[in-house]
Amino acid sequence: MANILVIGTGTIGEPLIGLLADFKKKLKLSEVMFHKRTPLSDEISKVKSLVKRGAKLVVNQDKFKDFENLGHKPQYNFDKAYKKADVVIDCTPAGNQHKEKHYAKTLSKKKKIFIAQGSEKGFGIPYAYGINDTALREASSQFVQVVSCNTHNISCLLRTVTPDHLDLVSGDFVCIRRANDISQDCSFLPSPSVGKHSDASFGTHHARDAFDLFMTMHKPLNIHSSAMKVNTQYMHVIRFDMQVKGTVTKEDLLRSFKENKFIALTEKTSANKVFSFGRDHGYYGRIFNQTVISAPSLAAVSQGGTTRITGFCFTPQDGNSLLSSVAAAMKAIHGDNYISYMRVFDDFLFQEV
Repeated sequence: MANILVIGTGTIGEPLIGLLADFKKKLKLSEVMFHKRTPLSDEISKVKSLVKRGAKLVVNQDKFKDFENLGHKPQYNFDKAYKKADVVIDCTPAGNQHKEKHYAKTLSKKKKIFIAQGSEKGFGIPYAYGINDTALREASSQFVQVVSCNTHNISCLLRTVTPDHLDLVSGDFVCIRRANDISQDCSFLPSPSVGKHSDASFGTHHARDAFDLFMTMHKPLNIHSSAMKVNTQYMHVIRFDMQVKGTVTKEDLLRSFKENKFIALTEKTSANKVFSFGRDHGYYGRIFNQTVISAPSLAAVSQGGTTRITGFCFTPQDGNSLLSSVAAAMKAIHGDNYISYMRVFDDFLFQEV
C-alpha cells in the first residue's frame, strides 16, 4: 500500500485528487494526500469535498492556523507528507522550480517518483498513457512529465492514423484554444487572437511536444502546429491535416478510431454540445478520452500514392491527461503490472459522445 501526494488543487489537481481518493482501494493506495498552499474562503467547499471523498489535507506549518480558522482540519504539514509519499504528483505551473528546490535534493533518501504536468517542459520523460508506455517501462528516471491536453490529442491522432510512423508524410495541426479555464474569472478574451510561430521547426510547442513524445520511442515525425485563442470557455478544438503514404478511406479511419479506446467519435459539431455531454455523463463532468473526433468533419482524399486526412476534433482539456498521471503513478507503485490497475477506468471511456 503506497502513499500519493498531489501538489496543487487547480484545473488538473482538483479532479485528480478526487479520482485517486475515489479509487484508493482498487488502486491499492494507503493515503491520498493533497497540498494546498493558500487558505481561501471561496475554496472552502472544494477542500471539504475532497476531504469527504477520502483525501487528506496537507498545508505548510505556518499556515495551519489560517486553515483552521476556515474550518479545515489539516492532517499533515508539508514536510511530513512529503516524507510519507511514494509518489509526488505536481499539478502546479511551478513543477520545475519545485524540482530544483525540493525533489532533486531528496533522491538519495527515498526513491520517490515525481510527476509534473504539461507546462513543465524538461521536468522528466514525456508521457501519455496509451501512447508511449514502452518508454515509460524502460525509463530509469524518477521524473515524469505528463504532456499537455492538446499534445495528448495530437499524439493520439498520430498514433492511430500512422501506427508505423514511417507512413506519415507530414502533419499540420491548428490548435483553436479556449480563452481560459472554466473555473477562472481572469484572462478572458474579447475576440479571437492568433499566436506566434516561436519555434522555427515546429511552429508552436504543441508539435514540438508531440515530436519529443514520439522520440522516446525513436520515431521522428514531420509535424507542425499553430495556435490561436477564441472567446469561449468550453473546449479546445484542433483542426488536423495529415498526409500519409498509400490509400486510406474515411471508412478505414472510422474503423481505426473505433478500435482505439482513447478516441470517442461524435456526430456533434459544436464544442458546447460535447462539453454538455461530458458534464452530464462524464466522471464528475469530465471526459477521459484523449480526443473527441467530429465524424461529419472527417475527410480522406487519395491522390498520387498518398492520402490527405483532414478534420476537426475536440480536446477534453480538463480530463484527457488525468489518466496519464494515474498510470505513471501506478507504474511507480505496481511496476509493469500497472496496466491491470488502469482497467478500472475503462468504463469511463466513451466510444461515442
